Amino acid sequence: MPQVPTLSGMAQGDPGAADRLWTLYAHRIRALGLNLSGYDPTFADDLVQETFSRLWKSAGRYDPARGSEPTFVFTVARRAAVDLWRRGRRAANDESLDLTQTAGRIERVSAARRGGDEGLDAVLTGWVVTEVLDALSPSQREVIDLAYFSQLSQSEIAQRLEIPLGTVKTRTFAALKVLRAALADRGVLP
Repeated sequence: MPQVPTLSGMAQGDPGAADRLWTLYAHRIRALGLNLSGYDPTFADDLVQETFSRLWKSAGRYDPARGSEPTFVFTVARRAAVDLWRRGRRAANDESLDLTQTAGRIERVSAARRGGDEGLDAVLTGWVVTEVLDALSPSQREVIDLAYFSQLSQSEIAQRLEIPLGTVKTRTFAALKVLRAALADRGVLP
């Protein structure tokens, strides 16, 4: 008998669905909490608990026609993170959860430079984008890095990599297609 997706299975009373949901997403949501909080395990654990509490209560509202299961799960996690942040579950040290891509690495940015909820949204989006970029093949990631982070033209990329311009265009097109699908799947793009 084929398995029903975890959220649909939970809504239908499948006894193993909750375990499958936990196995698929708990570690990823905890990693999100750790990244958002500057590696505060209490915040990360609270995020997992709050997210799964909401998922168990709202499993019946999941509609596969409206989006994928990961999109639903991470939308719930995102809302839970914002609510936890607003409730002050994290240590009140006046530091935002915002991260900014700079010089090829992620750096923390203080709350004085960015507002609370907007900063949290930027962190969540940045985390998802970083995760999606890491999932690209090395050749796709290379052309994206050179185009967007080094701001090279496609001709300059072809010269630097010593490959035909058509290959650069094909890799770029394929990478952007993968990125768009993955970001839409995670709820970052419509």
